[in-house]
Amino acid sequence: MSLQEAAEARKAKLAALKKRKQLHDAGTPADQDDGDHHEAFRFRNYDPETGKARKHARTDEDDTVEKQVEGLTDRAIAEDERQRAQELDLTNIQPKKPNWDLKRDLDRKLAKLKPKTDLAISQLIRKRLQAQRGTAEPATDELIAGMDKAGAEADEGQSDED
Repeated sequence: MSLQEAAEARKAKLAALKKRKQLHDAGTPADQDDGDHHEAFRFRNYDPETGKARKHARTDEDDTVEKQVEGLTDRAIAEDERQRAQELDLTNIQPKKPNWDLKRDLDRKLAKLKPKTDLAISQLIRKRLQAQRGTAEPATDELIAGMDKAGAEADEGQSDED
């Protein structure tokens, strides 16, 4: 269909609609027109006599939301009770480890102690190595001096954080 043909078809359609509207406005029945058999306008939602919207009687009362969900709560409660009555399969339950909250709370506190712990472990290892070589006396003095130094640094860091 070419553009010209489409335009002519549209013009003809619009002319027919215009004619039908004029016939309806004039109150002429559709049977008395010029040989074109068109239906007259039918008002479905509008009453031309009163000028207001028509109120239709509801024929299908079963189609309301209330009717559709009427037994839904009872069915949901019965289903819940049935599921509770069944034995729980404990193999499908994967809880968190029992100490996850303790670990979370203690990690922050242990972070402060980690440098002291690492220093103490390294000093103990040095002390053992020196004891195996036979020079235990100088290592003990170094150990005490190192622990005092680490304790002073930790105390300064802890007072700064508080």
